[in-house]
Amino acid sequence: MELLVVGAGEMGRWLADTLAPRLDSVAFADRTAGAAEAAAREQTAVDSRAVALETGDAFDVVALAVPIPAVGGAVRSHAPNATGALVDVTGAMAPALTAMERHAVSEYASFHPLFAPPRAPGRVAYVPGEAGETVGRVRSGLGAAGNEVFETTAADHDEAMETVQAKAHAAVLAYALAGESVDERFHTPVSSSLSELVETVTEGDARVYEDVQETFGGADEVAQAAATVAETVGDGESFASVFERARDHVGGVTPRDATLDGGTVDGDEGAPDETVPDETDGNGGEGS
Repeated sequence: MELLVVGAGEMGRWLADTLAPRLDSVAFADRTAGAAEAAAREQTAVDSRAVALETGDAFDVVALAVPIPAVGGAVRSHAPNATGALVDVTGAMAPALTAMERHAVSEYASFHPLFAPPRAPGRVAYVPGEAGETVGRVRSGLGAAGNEVFETTAADHDEAMETVQAKAHAAVLAYALAGESVDERFHTPVSSSLSELVETVTEGDARVYEDVQETFGGADEVAQAAATVAETVGDGESFASVFERARDHVGGVTPRDATLDGGTVDGDEGAPDETVPDETDGNGGEGS
């Protein structure tokens, strides 16, 4: 199987590494030629090369590891290169699948690794568009590497990302901005955990996190929730009601295990953070 990865950053390289046992060769394309060349040099498990972003070569699979706002343009530009399947790992499934439905000339599907590559393996959300044997080989390759690939819908995925990515990131960043530097001896289990989350989030690419906020929203809701807490202080009954509502929400937002955190970023996510083509078709984008 010959693979073209469009977007030679961390996520694109991870995908090539993960699928390498199933590949005959892999090519990397990136708007920064040096990034594609570096990815090709570093890929030693299978024959690899860098190609121009405008390549006319055909590949069994074309995988798009681009920022959310670029996925529509990337689909339009690279769909003709895919003879077997066109897939993406951008993190916002509805925009990607809508573009693929319009432009794909082969099988197509959307995958979203819900972790950052250094935290692999983990869960991978999967929505089949027009899936067949070639998409199946991509899916089985991800599973063979220890990932749990689960099927969902674009609507369910993107709605979930509003909470597990956009709102979670906004809450963590808000804590970092509101908090003060303190002697570590004063930290409680709660504050220590929050501080670790701040480190996890801020080690990522700010642009990726901004893409998530623009695509899924979340910051306004987090701000409103904080305001609600502040407004009820001093009113025991109202505060208790808010506290109880928060307790009731826990079951709906707690991950099944502590190794994963939903999504293209968070040191998480699967929201690609690579240098890639600056292509858009007005869909506004991603969500890692």
